[in-house]
Amino acid sequence: ERRIDRRAGGRQARRPWRGRRRAGMSRQRRRLVLVSNRGPVTFEADGSVQRGSGGLVTALSGLASHREVIWIASAMSEHDATQSRRHGGRAFEVRSPAGNEYLVRLVESAPDAYDRFYNIFANPMLWFIQHYLWDLSNAPDIRRNEIEAFEFGYNVVNEDLARAVVEEIAEVEDPVVMVHDYHFYTLPELVRRARPDVFLHHFVHIPWTQPDAWRVLPTRIRHELYSGLLANDIVGFHTQSYRRNFLHCCRELLGAEIDYERSIVHWQDREVWVRAYPLPIDHAATLAAAGAPRVAYFEAELARRRRDFMILRVDRADLSKNVLRGFSAFDVFLEQHPEYIERVTFVAQLMPSRSDVPQYQEYLERIEALVAVVNHRHGTPDWMPIQLKLRDDLEEAFASYKAYDVLLVNAMFDGMNLVAKEGPLLNENAGVSILSENTGAHDELGEFALSVNPFDIQELADSIHAALEMDPAERARRLEGLQAIVTARDPGDWIDEQLDDIAKKVASAGVR
Repeated sequence: ERRIDRRAGGRQARRPWRGRRRAGMSRQRRRLVLVSNRGPVTFEADGSVQRGSGGLVTALSGLASHREVIWIASAMSEHDATQSRRHGGRAFEVRSPAGNEYLVRLVESAPDAYDRFYNIFANPMLWFIQHYLWDLSNAPDIRRNEIEAFEFGYNVVNEDLARAVVEEIAEVEDPVVMVHDYHFYTLPELVRRARPDVFLHHFVHIPWTQPDAWRVLPTRIRHELYSGLLANDIVGFHTQSYRRNFLHCCRELLGAEIDYERSIVHWQDREVWVRAYPLPIDHAATLAAAGAPRVAYFEAELARRRRDFMILRVDRADLSKNVLRGFSAFDVFLEQHPEYIERVTFVAQLMPSRSDVPQYQEYLERIEALVAVVNHRHGTPDWMPIQLKLRDDLEEAFASYKAYDVLLVNAMFDGMNLVAKEGPLLNENAGVSILSENTGAHDELGEFALSVNPFDIQELADSIHAALEMDPAERARRLEGLQAIVTARDPGDWIDEQLDDIAKKVASAGVR
């Protein structure tokens, strides 16, 4: 084990990279460095390149095309690690299948450390806290396993990537580092100690919960996570409510002084700005991709099998997505409105997620079992009410977006939920959006969606009926409103808003 000395409240060991500069190199102009767990690409055994998965990669790909950056990420597989070793562990250029070029550095961590980092602490511990997923009467139990996962997993991987960051900015004047998501809450403090002149911006892509949700963590671990985050100059979230929750947490859990009017945390003689930057989709690129020949093939297949109405959900099979209640509501809807038997199909495209985490294995089994029950209860020899597709196929999803009558997004809590934006953008059928009030997207789209409490199955069943019975003109009005909002901003705007704040803070007095 690589142990960390925490005596006197600090991390005293394993920092040989502090302040290191490569000999013979002059200081360069400011470079923008991105840090995320997943990178823009991943490698196959034959060395071929695949696009990195997930909404975060999509968002950051826009940033990488908007500004010259170096992208530091974890080596997600042995094939990624092989490519990293081939380049001496340094940054190298790579072209994605979409034709985009990136300068990436894939950081290899010890397999045991990465397993603890990802499968025990980041997921499920932090993910569950930040989505209110714990059933506190039963879990979590914080034992040595969880403590060591933080010490020798989460912190080790954060240190591995922090070392890479410090090496990449060693000869850069006033470097800017943008850290992303819940995987790297302790990384900023490490980088700050090595380079006090660095500008650190951290964007959290998932919800930020209220103070009591964080009390499941031991006080010391919680303090380290918050201290790490508050080493940043700016901390960003998708919504104003997540921003406010973070400010409340800093006050309640750390006793920090908060300027609510200016949205600033005063911490260790520094001002940390806390801001909201709602994430848009790249609507132009999405529209272009939806015109691919393979999308047209799936459109034809959907049209051939179509009933009068189609309900759609596209999600990861994640507990936070609330898939079971969505199917239960459809079950209630069919029971209460038998006139829709054989007239409506619920198409559910779910990507299996985090299969190494036991809670996710069990959840997927429960999804499949419930689908079987609903199909047995209401199905006929000629009709299967729910079509469950357990695969990640973006082009198939695009085809479904075009055809739905109802788009169901009923997440319990969600950072943003880009499906809620992609679906209306591509829809050609005056489709109605049913949207959980607890998604980040609801702040922007709620006016033109049918808002639901994600825990109220009867309300969700009633909303399905209301959407299917809605006047065509009202359906069209709502879709047009959603499309206007979705196309009003793009990732370039999202990036510019953050870069503008970076510039303002750099120019302000007492930046650090």
